[in-house]
Amino acid sequence: MAKRNNENISISDALKEFVETNKLERGLNRINVADAWKDMMGNGVNNYTTAISLKGDTLYVQLSSSVLREELSYGKEKIISMLNENLGKELVKTLILR
Repeated sequence: MAKRNNENISISDALKEFVETNKLERGLNRINVADAWKDMMGNGVNNYTTAISLKGDTLYVQLSSSVLREELSYGKEKIISMLNENLGKELVKTLILR
């Protein structure tokens, strides 16, 4: 059982400590990236998105439309910068559209 501190700390600090202690940051990053993709791209792209996965610093997005995949490939750098800005940290360095 974890040792109890008698200090008063904020809930955000307690949650950060909990995430670090239990090594949950990688899983939270995966969820946050998928949510950011859905928020940024809107319904038009999300209807054709079949899978989103983050492995290391590479984001893999599987699309069911080859036309959309080709169209998005022209703006990869902009998509990466928008995702990182939305997430508030440099998480995605490479985008692979499948």
